[in-house]
Amino acid sequence: MSQQEKLFQDAGERIEALRKEIEHHTFLYYNQDAPEISDAAFDSLMRELRELEEAHPEFYDANSPTQRVGGYVGEQFAPVQHAERMYSLDNAMDLDELDAWMTRTFEAFGREVPLCCELKIDGSGIALSFEDGRLVRAATRGDGTTGEDVTANIRTIKDVPLRLRDEALAGLADMQAVLEVRGEVYMPKASFEKLNAAADAEGKQAFANPRNAAAGSLRQKDEKITAGRDLATFIYAVANNASVQVNGQFELLEWMREAGLHVNPDVKLCATREEVRTFCVEALEKRDSLPYEIDGVVVKVNDFGQQDSLGFTARAPRWAIAYKFPPEEKTTKLLDITVQVGRTGALTPVAELEPVTVAGSVVARATLHNEDEVQRKDVRIGDTVIVRKAGDVIPEVLGPVESLRPTDAQVWSMPTACPSCGSPVVREEGEAAYRCVSIDCPAQAHERLIHWASRGALDIEGMGEEIVARLLEAGQVSDVADYYSLSEYDLATLETGRVNKDGEAIHVGGVVAKKLVAAIEESKARSFARVLFGLGMRHVGKTTAEAIAAAFPSMDVLRAASEDALAEIEGVGGIIAHSIRQFLDTPDNIAVIERLALAGVSMEEAATASNVPQTLEGLTFVLTGSLVQSGMTRDEAGARLKAMGAKVSGSVSAKTSYVIAGEAAGSKYDKAVSLGVPVLDETAFLQILETGQAPE
Repeated sequence: MSQQEKLFQDAGERIEALRKEIEHHTFLYYNQDAPEISDAAFDSLMRELRELEEAHPEFYDANSPTQRVGGYVGEQFAPVQHAERMYSLDNAMDLDELDAWMTRTFEAFGREVPLCCELKIDGSGIALSFEDGRLVRAATRGDGTTGEDVTANIRTIKDVPLRLRDEALAGLADMQAVLEVRGEVYMPKASFEKLNAAADAEGKQAFANPRNAAAGSLRQKDEKITAGRDLATFIYAVANNASVQVNGQFELLEWMREAGLHVNPDVKLCATREEVRTFCVEALEKRDSLPYEIDGVVVKVNDFGQQDSLGFTARAPRWAIAYKFPPEEKTTKLLDITVQVGRTGALTPVAELEPVTVAGSVVARATLHNEDEVQRKDVRIGDTVIVRKAGDVIPEVLGPVESLRPTDAQVWSMPTACPSCGSPVVREEGEAAYRCVSIDCPAQAHERLIHWASRGALDIEGMGEEIVARLLEAGQVSDVADYYSLSEYDLATLETGRVNKDGEAIHVGGVVAKKLVAAIEESKARSFARVLFGLGMRHVGKTTAEAIAAAFPSMDVLRAASEDALAEIEGVGGIIAHSIRQFLDTPDNIAVIERLALAGVSMEEAATASNVPQTLEGLTFVLTGSLVQSGMTRDEAGARLKAMGAKVSGSVSAKTSYVIAGEAAGSKYDKAVSLGVPVLDETAFLQILETGQAPE
């Protein structure tokens, strides 16, 4: 393999690993209100992924975290469709990056333009809908497109008006239309301290920080609990700027304040970049004296017409940016270094710290990433260490204060056996992490079980986080093969962890159990490629699994394949081939595979012979945007084209035959136009599927 090929392969593997890691932390942040890493660490991962994807457009994936707003929609409340998408913001991690953004923005207009600066509230996103001036609905941010209905809870927050003031209603473009405003629900610092003091007194777990407390309080099933949490709001945007008769952001804030909405008073319309920088510096200086948490400053192009001309990227507006405050640093004592086994089997050293308050929350643990980092930073058990935190849960250990090192400080090294299951741990050449490769490892079981049941793998509908956690807790499953021995009785009698009004345990019940058993049975017929993907072999994503199944169409044939033969598969290469071979050479993994086969799970690819004429052979298609008429996902549409012999690519080039553009088509559309590649709408695409012929 040439050096260039190796760099290409390494980039692909890093991109895939980053996508998985970011999705994991996104789920914890939005769905569980329990982030594991700091905002700064998450931003760093996202930034690295974005830079790699820009450098390697051939790895484009519409499902990448960089291509969506982020977040998850839970099942606890009814779903609510937002009037317009709630975008994320790109970040400037220091004043130089903020300057660079201002330079690009001003160059777009050929001059400096007014910018509106607002404090970035560290809370939970909310959308409030008013009809004829009256509050009719409130929804969480969710995934940016769909949120959760929390209207009853929002009505308990004292600063949320149930009706907009009459004096402001004349400012609406259409009095009868629904007005959707956006903002943050937050918990004041004093209320947060009071809440945690009460939790300590009752022996309950305290909230990590005010943001998590606000998010958790907002999503209570009993609105009386929310009412007792002393939440507040700051509103700062509308879904559609045209819905209010104002011309810019600063004027909009004034209108919303007049309408009775709670608007942060600390806002400034800046005429120059120097004024923007001064506002940011002063905001950082007064951060600790404010009665609520902030983690930066949001800077927006003020004029709505200028905002429209700049537009949006796939995930964020080009006309706004969030300047993030530099991390706060504190010192504390490193009491111990323990090892945590992650969902992919990676062993991560974790610093057990003497509790210290950093950026508004108490921290007692911090990741040390890997053994090399521990050695590079030369942190030892007993050291006084410097930690920093950007307003989140688990900070980073920067290093020791060597002058304070005790004589009995202990040097730490990685254990040779997995602390969860006792299996040997391995470290691949060129990698930083040690891993447990046993599929039977309890620490990995939960994520493996969730992955197996996911839509892209075996698609066991209804087998979600909560039920999997309860099955593990009850000892009814420990690996994916155990799904196929579950009975209706096992599932129906499974406790949900909740109780009824009489204090009796609530069970899953017969109706849900029957559906789950049917879904488990249906999963046996999934393709061999999906089985390979579902097994969770390291580096083997959905596309790679399909390529492997095409080359080695049964488990028996695959198990007999050499590492060299596997490496010859297009898109696999040496590193992935070694990972596959290592997985298949682990006795515990083979035992699970054999139990799956005995249960009737497909272990060979169905015959690929097809009567579909290959009329699109030799043509390359690229899909962009949403296919609204057909309701197909881009994966489904791509599969239909492939069945007719076409190639479907993730990026546009001069060799692309056609670009199919659905609604909200992105940069691929622009690139197709610039290259002169034919662009087809969804109607033309459906015509291709019907006739089997591409237009001339």
